[in-house]
Amino acid sequence: MTPVTTPPPAADSAPLPLSGLRVLELASVLAGPQVGQFLAELGAEVLKIEAPAGDVTRTWRTAAEAPDTTVSAYFSCANWGKRSQIIDLATPAGRAEVHRLAASADLILASYKPGDAEKLQVDYATLSALNPRLIYGHITGYGPEAHRAGYDAVLQAETGFMHLNAPGPGQEPQKMPVALIDLLTAHQLKEGLLTALYQRERTGRGALVQVSLWDSALASLANQAATYLVTGHDPQPLGSGHPSIVPYGTVYTAQDGVRLLLAVGADRQFQQLCAVLERPEWATDARFHTNTSRVAHRATLEEMLRQRIAQVPGAALLAELERRLVPAGAVRTVEEALRHPAAAAMLLPATPEFAHPGLRTVAFRSNAWPVAAHLLPPPALDGAPE
Repeated sequence: MTPVTTPPPAADSAPLPLSGLRVLELASVLAGPQVGQFLAELGAEVLKIEAPAGDVTRTWRTAAEAPDTTVSAYFSCANWGKRSQIIDLATPAGRAEVHRLAASADLILASYKPGDAEKLQVDYATLSALNPRLIYGHITGYGPEAHRAGYDAVLQAETGFMHLNAPGPGQEPQKMPVALIDLLTAHQLKEGLLTALYQRERTGRGALVQVSLWDSALASLANQAATYLVTGHDPQPLGSGHPSIVPYGTVYTAQDGVRLLLAVGADRQFQQLCAVLERPEWATDARFHTNTSRVAHRATLEEMLRQRIAQVPGAALLAELERRLVPAGAVRTVEEALRHPAAAAMLLPATPEFAHPGLRTVAFRSNAWPVAAHLLPPPALDGAPE
């Protein structure tokens, strides 16, 4: 007899996958709060615990913002979907309240320097004694044994990212314009927490999940780290170019001022590029026929491309490259990227309490659950709408 199966509910009518999960956010700034918003977007109930002065990012206002707002643009990038409660952990009453909340929580997000959580009595050992199923995610700068505080810009400098991001050899190292290491750490913590949730389903026990900015940064060096480990060659900055693919990443300016980038990773793509540029002989030139030869003659080829692309209209060139499946794109501003029709699905709608859209942290989609249509706006410092 064929077993009768019940089809899964349609995604738009299914509950969000983390509905019912209770999260207590003791973290501040960016990495931990990004994880909190991620969990909220998937249906978790997230309570952000703030000291009386509030998360420091509430005060990180640009010149274009109201000087008295407690919901800065920076704060709003990581705090949608949460409720906020002011609790002073320096007081016995504040610690008792967090203990009460932790007793029924599923996840804790923390970002204390090693030793500080213990002083405040909100460390894993203390809270897991109250709740053995508790999963405690702890972010540090350099690991649980290093008391040094971690700051994104410093980690970008110390782990090679600023060096590699310089415009070229011998030029000034440059920081990424977003807190890249914080974001990479947030992704590592998400993975650790989801792994711990899966393990808890099998064992019934919670876990301590620790991640540092240092380890997250090193883990993300990817091919640049492998270049050193495999060859002994210390990777040098190439601007936006790629150490082992040409032309890949370099920016060119077309006749009409359009800035564009090529990402030609295959010889067939290079042949198509040469055809579009009406320079088919480049594809058969021994200096450029293969990617290996193009890497060896990088400077010559990039100068030839620079001169030729400056002679053709950028919009038409990009359209023809897309038609021929040659990877390329225009260099856009942030505004241009967010106003692009394809970005609409990644925006959170404004609310009556917060009249600005937000940016989702969940970029994946599934046929088994819906996308959160609306989220609570970033909370004002007192927890009330601003």
